[in-house]
Amino acid sequence: MSRPSPSASPSSALPSSSPGAPRPGGVDWRVRFGTLALIWGFSFLFIKVGTDGFAPFQVTFGRLLFGTAVLAVAMVAKRDRLPRGARTWGHLAVAAFLLNALPFSLFSYAELTIPSTLAGICNATTPLWGMLLSLVALSEDRPTRVRAAGLGIGFIGVLTVLGAWQGFSGLDVTGTAMALLASFSYAVGWIYVRRTLAGTDASNLSLAGTQVGLATVQLAIVTPLFTSWPEHFEIMPLLSVVALGALGTGAAMLLQYGVVTEVGPTTASMVTYFIPVIATAAGVAVLGEGLTWNTPVGAVIVLAGAALTQTRGPRRAARREPVRDHVPTATQTATPAGTPTPAMTPATPAAPTAPAAPTATAASTAPAGADPDRSRPVAQ
Repeated sequence: MSRPSPSASPSSALPSSSPGAPRPGGVDWRVRFGTLALIWGFSFLFIKVGTDGFAPFQVTFGRLLFGTAVLAVAMVAKRDRLPRGARTWGHLAVAAFLLNALPFSLFSYAELTIPSTLAGICNATTPLWGMLLSLVALSEDRPTRVRAAGLGIGFIGVLTVLGAWQGFSGLDVTGTAMALLASFSYAVGWIYVRRTLAGTDASNLSLAGTQVGLATVQLAIVTPLFTSWPEHFEIMPLLSVVALGALGTGAAMLLQYGVVTEVGPTTASMVTYFIPVIATAAGVAVLGEGLTWNTPVGAVIVLAGAALTQTRGPRRAARREPVRDHVPTATQTATPAGTPTPAMTPATPAAPTAPAAPTATAASTAPAGADPDRSRPVAQ
């Protein structure tokens, strides 16, 4: 899943109004939050249907292409400019690979052999990978007993989903490993963005659009090398790819940026915990995928562990000077995953603080004495 991008411009700072206050004449943030969760949750279904008519690389390329188109239109409408500086573009190219091109492709290949429900649950492990990696890569993330327990509980949940006591019978090991690797890629991408793009002097939208555009270029180079042009286009796979890109990557990133701006990244990151639930419901209800007891039980354990890894110790006294931080984009990707990116995207996903996914990046300039929870990265 994908997310909003980092920005250091004053215009992108969190509003001074109270968190959660509805925008004048705008749609309530809860409605947009729910829409975002639905989009990233259904991204795994769109991937599954898309691979019925197209090769995995073609699904990923189409997703990125339509997502870029939506973001480009938004940039033109807002008269936004592309980021400046070769260094920024270089970091965005790496972020595009880690947060978009690689995980999106891995999820597409994974869903050739595993159900979309399992892919959605694997996407929810992004916060677990993120916490594990942040202990090594981010000196400010200190382990606590609660967070360590959350990490252990989360991976017990993963083993429950996979049915480890049965020897993983009935599961495709390669496909499952690809889905987990996609979630790991989201976590690596979040940390890379946090270390390299914080404070970049460009708008959130500009960085998000450029990142997804660079990922599109990467897939445009790779796809013809491994696939051939389809002989015919089936309507349902084609519509799924269009929806996956326009909604799951483009529109979802714009939605998430708005929610993050209005209620802060900590609240916005909670979308991560709804994505596997929606992905599972969609896979069972629409695609008729089977569901054994250990899948939903394991998913609940994974989400409980992921939630514990996001807890923080006692807050330090706020400094008087402004603090600059950013919210990485994702998508699922989730995004999500597809998201989840979360991941976006759903993805996604784009995940919550300091991995997932999901999906793109966003930054805000916090006012003096601001709540530190409001300037933490989200991922799906």
